[in-house]
Amino acid sequence: MQYISRLDRPLLRDQALDAIRRAIVAGDLLPGEAIKDVDLAERMGLSRTPVREALTRLAEEGLVESKPHSYTRVTPLDPAAVRDAHQVVQAMHALALRLAVPRLSAEDLAEMRAANGRFKRAMRAGEVAAALDADDEFHAVAVRCCGNFAIAATIQRYTPLVRRLEHQRFSAACGHDSVRMHAQIVDACTAGEAELAARLVEQNWATLEGEIDEA
Repeated sequence: MQYISRLDRPLLRDQALDAIRRAIVAGDLLPGEAIKDVDLAERMGLSRTPVREALTRLAEEGLVESKPHSYTRVTPLDPAAVRDAHQVVQAMHALALRLAVPRLSAEDLAEMRAANGRFKRAMRAGEVAAALDADDEFHAVAVRCCGNFAIAATIQRYTPLVRRLEHQRFSAACGHDSVRMHAQIVDACTAGEAELAARLVEQNWATLEGEIDEA
């Protein structure tokens, strides 16, 4: 009985969720594009159940929308909704860092520097997905260390709405500016300057405002 297979289903759902989310963020699935769970399941070699569960989660994140007996599609970009989500995410990351700075250890700071190094290499190589992952890892240190579960839950809830614009920014040359900004944030954290670090992370997230205006 120790090898029961019920645990495989959530794993397949999470894998499908990650794959479909990345396809939406990267533009492989375009805003407004119709989605059929049977087609996605066939392409990923899965049954329809984990794909349906993944689409339900993506609908909760705001990346997919559906009308019963009518359609399921990638949510069109709504600049107003994205702007609202961006303001919340920006504020939460600043608050997270403000709370985290007194708690950050040498190991935490080293983790932030290492993540920024991976981000820099990914940007130089034009590997946008890897850059997004490294950027997440950089900011996740403060979110983890701040000690406030509501901050983490809010960031997780609203980040998907701005993810497509992050992808656009990191696909452009201007995205390389974040390497320098990250380094400045780490320097402020190392010096114990919580307010400065919070302002710097706000400025870092403010770089997405141009993408929102274009959207």
